[in-house]
Amino acid sequence: MIYLNKINLPSDIREVGFFSKPLLTCYSNIYPFKIFPEKMLESVKFDNITIFYGGNGSGKSTLINIISTKMNAIRFSDFNNSHYFQDYLNMCSLDYYKHPKNSYVLTSDDVFEYVLSARTINENVEEKKNALIEKYDDIQEQFMKDPSIYSLRGIHDFERWKEVKDVISPKRSKSSYIKNRSSRDIDLFSNGETALNYFYDKIDEDAVYFLDEPENSLSVEYQLDLAKYILATSIATKSQFIIATHSPIFLALENALIYNLDAYPVDTCAWTELPNVRKYYDFFMSHRDEF
Repeated sequence: MIYLNKINLPSDIREVGFFSKPLLTCYSNIYPFKIFPEKMLESVKFDNITIFYGGNGSGKSTLINIISTKMNAIRFSDFNNSHYFQDYLNMCSLDYYKHPKNSYVLTSDDVFEYVLSARTINENVEEKKNALIEKYDDIQEQFMKDPSIYSLRGIHDFERWKEVKDVISPKRSKSSYIKNRSSRDIDLFSNGETALNYFYDKIDEDAVYFLDEPENSLSVEYQLDLAKYILATSIATKSQFIIATHSPIFLALENALIYNLDAYPVDTCAWTELPNVRKYYDFFMSHRDEF
C-alpha cells in the first residue's frame, strides 16, 4: 500500500534565499543543504517499494534521514545531522495518500547493536555452560573417590544432595545435565542469522519501513531471504518500503521504483540499467565458461 506519495525538497533558489539571510554563516556544516539541487532533484514520488541507489556520498542515506524524520518515524539509533537540519526539514513537504499508523527506520547501526547484544548473551550462555561442565566433572570425581557424598545428611543438606543426585543419576548424561540446567534465552545464531532475525522481528506490522543498506552483515543467501520477506510483507500487511541500497539482490525486487542518485539529473530506471549491476553482469559473463 502506498501511504507516502511524494516529498518535495527545497529548490536551489529557495536554498540560496535561505542562506542570504543575515546571521546564517556561523556554521560551516550546512548539511543537508547543497546536496540535491546539484542533482536537479526537487521531488521524489514513492511506490509500494522505492529504492535509492548510489555510491557513498550520493545522498541515499540522507534522503532516508530527511523523509523519515519529517514523518516522525521511530528510530532505534541516532544519526549525524547539523545545526541546519531542522531548517531544511521545514522547507520540505510531504504528500500522503493515507497516514500510516507507524513508521520505522532500520539501519546498519541498529543491526550491529542487535548482533552485538546477541553475541554478549551467547557469550554469557557459553560461560554458564563451561561452569556447569566443570561442576558436573567435579561432582563425578568426588563421587568416584567417596560415594558417601550421595547420602542425605538432614534437611539442611537437601540442596547439596539434590545437586549431587542430578549428576549421579544413571539417567542423567553430561549433555542432558547441561541442557537441563543452562539458559536457552537465545539460540546461538551466527552473525548473519542474527542480523536476518533482526529484520524478521522488526518488520511485522502494517507500516512504512525505511531500510538503510540492509545488505550489511547479510550474505547473499540471507539477502535473498530478506528480499523475499520484504516482497511478501509488502503484499500481506500492505506495508510500504523505502530502501537505500546498492545490492543487486534488493534492486531486483519486483516492481520496485528505483532512483539512481549517481545520475545527473537523478532519474528512475530499471535495475538492470544501473552501472553497478552491469559490472556484476559483465564479470559473471566473462567467467560463464567456468560455471
